[in-house]
Amino acid sequence: MEPVAITSADVLFVLLGAIMILAMHAGFAFLELGTVRRKNQVNALVKIMVDFAVSTIAYFFIGYGVAYGVHFFAGAETLAQKNGYELVKFFFLLTFAAAIPAIVSGGIAERAKFNPQMAATFLLVGFVYPFFEGIAWNQAYGIQAWLKASFGEEFHDFAGSVVVHAVGGWVGLVAVLMLGARRGRYNKDGGISAHPPSSIPFLALGAWVLTVGWFGFNVMSAQMLDKISGLVAMNSLMAMVGGTLAALIAGRNDPGFVHNGPLAGLVAVCAGSDLMHPLGALVTGAVAGALFVYLFTLTQNRWKIDDVLGVWPLHGLCGAWGGIAAGIFGAKALGGLGGVAFMSQLLGTLLGIAVAVLGSLIVYSLLKKAFGLRLDAEEEFNGADLSIHKISSTAERETLW
Repeated sequence: MEPVAITSADVLFVLLGAIMILAMHAGFAFLELGTVRRKNQVNALVKIMVDFAVSTIAYFFIGYGVAYGVHFFAGAETLAQKNGYELVKFFFLLTFAAAIPAIVSGGIAERAKFNPQMAATFLLVGFVYPFFEGIAWNQAYGIQAWLKASFGEEFHDFAGSVVVHAVGGWVGLVAVLMLGARRGRYNKDGGISAHPPSSIPFLALGAWVLTVGWFGFNVMSAQMLDKISGLVAMNSLMAMVGGTLAALIAGRNDPGFVHNGPLAGLVAVCAGSDLMHPLGALVTGAVAGALFVYLFTLTQNRWKIDDVLGVWPLHGLCGAWGGIAAGIFGAKALGGLGGVAFMSQLLGTLLGIAVAVLGSLIVYSLLKKAFGLRLDAEEEFNGADLSIHKISSTAERETLW
C-alpha cells in the first residue's frame, strides 16, 4: 500500500479541529461553573485550566508514546517533516485525552483537594487513558485483530463514545465513590439537601460551547481532508436534537436536563456517527437523553451518589450506550453502512469500562493513601481549596454562597 500523501490542507484541517475541541474545554468550565455553588466557581475555572496544562505535559512525555509509540525528542527539523502533521495530530488527540480530567472534574466538584487531583490527571492521561486508546485506535496488544477474527469486525469507535466519554465517566464514578458525598448533601434521616445550580445562564453557555465544538470533535476525527464526511455532521445534528427533546420530555422542562440533553446525544453518537443513518442517530440521541435524566435522578436520589454534574450517567453510561448503538444502527439491516459487529462493540465497550475502573482504582487508591483526596470540613465550607481561593473575611465568605 502506498503511503498517504499529507498536504498542508490536512495540517490546517486537523489544527482547526484541535482548536475547536480546545474551545470545548471552556464549555466544560462553564458547565461546571454554572452547576456548582458560587463559593466554588473560582476553583472550577482554575481546575479546568490547570488540568489541561498538566494533561499536555503527561500526554507529550508519556501518553502519546504509550498509545502510538511516537515521541517528540528528535530535532525540530525532523519534527517539521510532512508540514508538521504529526505535531498537529498530537495536538488534536491531546484535546481528546484532556477531556478525561475535564469530565472527572465535574463529578468530584466542591470537595476534592486540588493538588492530588492534578496528580491524578497526570497519571490518568499519562498511563490509563492511552492504554485503552492504543487498543482501540492503534491495534495495540492484538485485541482488535482477535475481535475481527472472532466476530468479523473490529471494535469501532470513530470519535470516542467509549475511548473518551465512557472511560472518563467511569473514572469519574470511581473518584466520586472514593471521595464520598459533599458534606450536608444527604441527611442522616434520609433527606436530601438541594444544591441548585448557581447560574443557569453559565450552565447554558457551557452546554452551547460544548455543542458547537462537538462538530469539530466528531467531523474532524477523519483527521484528513479527503476523508471528511457530511454524514458525520448530519448524524451529530440529529443525535443532538434527539437528546435535547428526550431530556425535555423526561426531565419535565427542567433547564438543567434540557441543556445536558444535547450533550448526552452527542456523547452517544460519537462512536457510530460515520456509519449510521440519520434516523438511527436520532434514536441513539433520544435514548441517551432519556437515559441521562433517569440515571441522574436515580444516582442522586435513590443511590445517593453525589456526582455533581452527573458525569457517570452523561459520559459513562451514554458513552457505553453509544459504543453498543454503533453495532446496532451501524448495521446495513438498519440503514447503516455496515462494517461493524454487535459482539465486537459490546466487548470493546466492556473492555473500555474495565480499563477505566481498574486504572482509576489504582490511581485514586494510591493518592488517597499518600496524600488524601478530600478537603477538610473548614476548606469545604469556605469554598473548595483554600490554596486556590482564599477567603479573607466573613463578609467575603457570605457573598460567595
